Amino acid sequence: MVLAFLALAVIWEWAVEIFAIKEYLLPPPSLVLTEFLKRADVIGLNAITTTNEILAGYALAVAVSIPLALATAYSRTVEESLYPVVVFLQIVPKIAVAPLFIIWFGFGFAPKLMLVFLLSFFPIVVSSVMGFKSLDPDISDFARTTGAGGWRLFATIRLPQALPHIFTGLKVGAALSATAAVVAEFVASDRGLGYLLLQYNGDLNTPMVFATIIVLSLIGLALYYAVELLERLVIPWHVSQQAAQGGAALA
Repeated sequence: MVLAFLALAVIWEWAVEIFAIKEYLLPPPSLVLTEFLKRADVIGLNAITTTNEILAGYALAVAVSIPLALATAYSRTVEESLYPVVVFLQIVPKIAVAPLFIIWFGFGFAPKLMLVFLLSFFPIVVSSVMGFKSLDPDISDFARTTGAGGWRLFATIRLPQALPHIFTGLKVGAALSATAAVVAEFVASDRGLGYLLLQYNGDLNTPMVFATIIVLSLIGLALYYAVELLERLVIPWHVSQQAAQGGAALA
C-alpha cells in the first residue's frame, strides 16, 4: 500500500512538471509537503479537534446502534415501530439538518458530535441487524436439542455469526465519520480541519488545501484500519480473514 502511494506521488509530481500545470490548480507533492511543514503546528492542533469529534461521534454511534440492532432482531415491536424511523433519518440529507444542530446545540462540540453520530450510525445498524438475523434455523434447532439455552445460544452461535456483518458496518461507519466531521465544521466552526479547508480555499492556498485533505484522509484511514485490526483479532476464524492471511502469505 505504501509503495502504491509513493508511486502515485511520483506520477503526480511528474505530471505537474511535464504538463506545466499551475500551482494554484494542482500543486506538486513536493510543494504540498513544504507548505505543510511550515504550518504543521496549526494543522496538528486542528487535527486533534477533528479527531476528537470523529472518535466521540463514532463511539456514540457504536454504543447506540449495536444494542438497537439487537433489539430490532429480537423484537418485532421494535422492528415495526422504531426501525422505520431509523431508515427515515438516514434518508434525510445530513447537510440539511446540520444548521438545525447549530440552532439546537450552539457552535460548540455537540453539533459536530451529533452529525458524526448520524452519518456513522445507519450502516452499523443495518449490518448488525442483518448479522443478528442471519442465524440458520436448522443450526438453532440443533443447538436447542443439545440443551443450549437462550444466552448460550446467543454467545456461542448467534453473536459469532453476526460479528462479520457487524464489522462490515463498523468499517463503513468509520469511513463516513471523517466526512461527517468536516461537513459539520463547514457549517459552523472556528477550529478543526474543515475550518482550515474553508480558510485555505478562500485564500486560494491550494497546497495547504491538499495538505489538509491528506491529513484528514489519514485520520479516517487510521480509524478504518484500527477497526479492521480489531476484526482480525476478534474473528480470525472467519473466511475473509483466512483469505486475507493466505493472500499476504503468497505475497
